[in-house]
Amino acid sequence: MKSEPDVWSIDQQEMAGAKGAPWDGVRNYQAAKNLRNMKRGDLCFFYHSNIGKKIVGIVEVIKEAFLDKTDKNGRFVAVQVKFKEKMKSVTLDDIKKNKSLSHLSLIKQSRLSVMPIDYKSWKIINKMSNI
Repeated sequence: MKSEPDVWSIDQQEMAGAKGAPWDGVRNYQAAKNLRNMKRGDLCFFYHSNIGKKIVGIVEVIKEAFLDKTDKNGRFVAVQVKFKEKMKSVTLDDIKKNKSLSHLSLIKQSRLSVMPIDYKSWKIINKMSNI
């Protein structure tokens, strides 16, 4: 899940506490489909986009897809996520250098704000962060 840190940062996500915060404002149909596929308990990397371009933490889905209150047309959804942990950042450049991660949407569709990640890649990135 990508967010510009000057709009919503990992620190703000942490301050939201146990109730979490809605991941809203997604207006790309493919990213919205990815939100709809998320299940309660799913873990997600929190990626700072534009400023930093790096994975900085992990959040957990605590409420599955619901209508996004910021969408006046009622077409898009949001999910509720809560902070799990900060991690030693893994930069986009680090990810690009790892050939085992070359298939990731983060590289192939860099503007997509919500994208799936396979278990093997999840493990590789966690190892890169020393988790």
